[in-house]
Amino acid sequence: MEEDQPKQDNPRVLKVLEALKQASQELQTPDSAESNSSAINALLELETESDSLLSRDPHLSTLSHHLATLKTLVASLRKSTHHHSLRSFLTRRASTQSLSRLAGSIESEIQAWIDRESLDTLTKALKQQDNEEELIKLLSQFEVRVLRGFDRELQDLVLKTRVFNLIESCLSDSNSSNRVREHCAFVIVALIKFNKDVFVGQVLMGATIKALLTMASPNSIRVLCSLVRIIKSPLVDEIEFNRQIPKIISLLNWDDSEMRVMGFVCVLEIGYFGRKEAIDAMLEEGLVEKLVELQRSELGGDMMELEMCDEEGENKKGEKEKRLLERRPFSSCVARFAVQLEVGEGLRQRERRAFKQQILVRVREASISDAEAATIIAECKEIDESFGSFDEEMHILLLVSQRCEMAGLVGFAGF
Repeated sequence: MEEDQPKQDNPRVLKVLEALKQASQELQTPDSAESNSSAINALLELETESDSLLSRDPHLSTLSHHLATLKTLVASLRKSTHHHSLRSFLTRRASTQSLSRLAGSIESEIQAWIDRESLDTLTKALKQQDNEEELIKLLSQFEVRVLRGFDRELQDLVLKTRVFNLIESCLSDSNSSNRVREHCAFVIVALIKFNKDVFVGQVLMGATIKALLTMASPNSIRVLCSLVRIIKSPLVDEIEFNRQIPKIISLLNWDDSEMRVMGFVCVLEIGYFGRKEAIDAMLEEGLVEKLVELQRSELGGDMMELEMCDEEGENKKGEKEKRLLERRPFSSCVARFAVQLEVGEGLRQRERRAFKQQILVRVREASISDAEAATIIAECKEIDESFGSFDEEMHILLLVSQRCEMAGLVGFAGF
């Protein structure tokens, strides 16, 4: 029973630690390390209140030591304020600087304890999965924590607890709800951003990509697009090697317009970062023919009409492009794909020329008239000068896909 007592006290400890953390943050700001500042007084009051609670948890022994040191420093600082000698002045300056550094150490110790307890709770929830709402809440909190930026101690905890493996396992579990699986996917993106060098390998060797495509929800494809943009060609290589390209191309056939838009976003990402083998695989799956069909649909059309507009400056023209893509996301989609091959990172120059010729041949074969073929071919030659940057197009397309979504999750913190 005595061993269980620290765990039972955790809610009370957390409340005290959050207050201590806030006070220590205030103490690190200029002029707050004065002997009678509100931050110091708050810390001293909390030190007295928390003494019995902190002593029960061995992980908080260092924090208890820091708080005891704080008390000694404040006493020294207050004593020196009664004297006006040079020595007293220097003592006050040294004590003030020491207080600020000590406040930083206190904050770090508190955050380390919170991280340790949060990860322990999350790993248990991932293993049990008996409360969906609580699990989603814990995943969201962990995502927000990770997106705050790199932290060596947090990374060590993540690796020690093997939480990445648990999250990926939950993502791959078809018995879990889509909401839980999507939040697992959001956390994986956050971890890649947290430290690409450490976690990219786990994505490339694991089941993340297959799970995202098997789930096939708008948010799962958003995550896949985000991963391609972060990891680039190595991830596209893995997608092609595992023969996942057909699944991505098949998204363009869905009845759900949002899924078709997300499929097109994914195609553009792969076109930009993919090597020859990936582009070959997409063309063999009839990508150009599908894009011609989408451009012919009510959500398609061409962007040549923008060239007919009165000259109103670049800003006005950019606004018209955005409005057009929001209404008709597949406008000039063949040419936009061709442009990504041309400006992307994955192909050699001779490969770009060869693919351009292949695309033109396939356009002629897929078009229902010479006029349609001529329009698309003309766009392929002109749109790269008139359309705008790749990043801007991705932003617009993602905005369109989010507006299509009528229910469920709105997006994720990583975007």
